[in-house]
Amino acid sequence: MMNAIEVKGVSKHYGKVQALQDVSFSVGKGEVFGLIGPDGAGKTTLFRTLCTLLLPDKGTALVDGFDTVRQMKEIRQRVGYMPGRFSLYQDLTVEENLKFFATLFGTTVEAGYDSIKAIYSQIERFKDRKAGALSGGMKQKLALSCALVHQPSVLFLDEPTTGVDPVSRKELWKMLLMLREQGITIMASTPYLDEVRRCERVAFLDQGQIRGIDTPEVILEQFKDIFNPPGIEATVTQNKEQENVIEVEHLVKAFGDFHAVDDISFSVKRGEIFGFLGANGAGKTTAMHMLTGLNQPTSGTGRVVGYDIRTEYEQIKRHIGYMSQRFSLYEDLTVAENIWLFAGIYGMKDAEIKVKTDRLLEQLKFTEHKDDLVASLPLGWKQKLAFSVSIFHEPGVVFLDEPTGGVDPATRRQFWELIYEAAGRGITVFVTTHYMDEAEYCDRISIMVDGKISAMGTPNELKQRFGQPDMDHVFTYLARQATRSSD
Repeated sequence: MMNAIEVKGVSKHYGKVQALQDVSFSVGKGEVFGLIGPDGAGKTTLFRTLCTLLLPDKGTALVDGFDTVRQMKEIRQRVGYMPGRFSLYQDLTVEENLKFFATLFGTTVEAGYDSIKAIYSQIERFKDRKAGALSGGMKQKLALSCALVHQPSVLFLDEPTTGVDPVSRKELWKMLLMLREQGITIMASTPYLDEVRRCERVAFLDQGQIRGIDTPEVILEQFKDIFNPPGIEATVTQNKEQENVIEVEHLVKAFGDFHAVDDISFSVKRGEIFGFLGANGAGKTTAMHMLTGLNQPTSGTGRVVGYDIRTEYEQIKRHIGYMSQRFSLYEDLTVAENIWLFAGIYGMKDAEIKVKTDRLLEQLKFTEHKDDLVASLPLGWKQKLAFSVSIFHEPGVVFLDEPTGGVDPATRRQFWELIYEAAGRGITVFVTTHYMDEAEYCDRISIMVDGKISAMGTPNELKQRFGQPDMDHVFTYLARQATRSSD
């Protein structure tokens, strides 16, 4: 069988950083090939090299028989590429994005319509909507349509489902396996183990080197310390006597006739780890914006750390912590400068900042790295720092919005150990996540569907109530009952 991709001895460095080191492998025509590894392993550099966006320092790479250095034009006509970050134009409509990409490849939407019909037909009714207004699942369908409109023979996907809910992820992979049936070769990177197992073979890339290539089962077992670390024993926090730090009653947020949040009520105790789950478009982000003082409700009431979300949102902002999926620190500032900046924003006094900064640097073992630029830190270090900064002022509640998106299992486990430590000190943790193994670590979970809270309880209670073996099945069961589309 002829290979669709052949890589021989490829190396690439950026200054002193060796991004790829003597990488060699091949991918057969029509194969679904996975590329896995921790953040900073060199995955994106490899994708960009194969797509002719970067030149290797050493070695050769062939895609569909063409050399990535000498035959760039031929390769670009034959590959589709979905980079990790949303690759489309947010201020163009769905249809305008598709037409733009078709034009780039010297074709038309009409000429390539049959090759994208199965995917594009699901979002075509929203063709006049701007891409930036689509949900995560819809964006991925549009990005995939744009990558396929010129009928490529090889498809490169760099973490295509990061930030996408479990149901939308399953739908996307069904589409990818359908494309394989059409003879398209697919090379994809992903941090999700269920997606890794859908590949025929996977390569484990670590620190720029291939450490193993085999079936998913063999690689996941061989490197189980990284991909299958032991779970955290989740113990439900005893909050019976604790006061509520979040109280919400009949909360509604309407945009015209559309109720993004439709009459939700719940409370969260001090020191509780509360999982706030839902498919893309279910209303989670809108609800979180109201609780963090970024948006006011249309109707209903809510209090966060004792302050009214309708009238005292500025006080709320000063008494909570917040960490988003998109890394929230300043990469061009040092570790110490970031701590001082955010502590000052939270209104802490200089003397207190100095004492707590020294203590934090020692706890994180960052003392020798306090003058390092944040951009130079490994992802796991960045996460620990971002979380530590978000609770530096000891807030009553810390809101974590998909804080571990795109992160390997071992690093995610370390992050959840920090969450448990914070909860043990009485800080309430309000967390959204698309990793259903993380849902198992929460004391209680709510699952939103169509703007309403469809279910709430401990992980074990929900699994028993819906007769499902794990939280992934519970989530999928409830999310598929949605009647409004996730746009």
